[in-house]
Amino acid sequence: QVQLVESGGGLVQAGDSPRLSCAASGRAFSSYSMGWFRQAPGKEREFVASISRIGTTQNYADPVKGRFTISRDNAKNTVVLQMNSLKPEDTAVYYCAANTSSGWTSISIREKEYKYWGLGTQVTVSS
Repeated sequence: QVQLVESGGGLVQAGDSPRLSCAASGRAFSSYSMGWFRQAPGKEREFVASISRIGTTQNYADPVKGRFTISRDNAKNTVVLQMNSLKPEDTAVYYCAANTSSGWTSISIREKEYKYWGLGTQVTVSS
C-alpha cells in the first residue's frame, strides 16, 4: 500500500512559480516511479510529468515542457512539481500518483499504470 498526500496548491497569479509537493508513505519510496496528473473543469484527467524510481528519467507533457520540473527526494519520500510561468490554462486539480510496477529507470504517461493516487490539490491561476 502507498499513501500519497499533495500540498502546495492555491490561488496564484499568471506568471507565478508555485511548487507542489507530494508526500508518500507505506511501501519503500524508491520502489515506484511517480507521476503528476491534472484535471481541469469539464475535462478529463491528463498526464503532466513523471519521474523514474531513482530520478534519472523524467518526461513531460507538451503543454508544460520547459515550464514545469519534476524531482524527487528518496530520502524524504517526496516528489515535487516546480511550476514556472503559470498560465490560466494550468488551472486544475493536480494529483500525484505512484506506479508500483515500474523498472528502475522506466516512466509512464498512462493513468492506468498508476495504482495509487492522492486526493489532489487545486491550483487556480488568475490572469
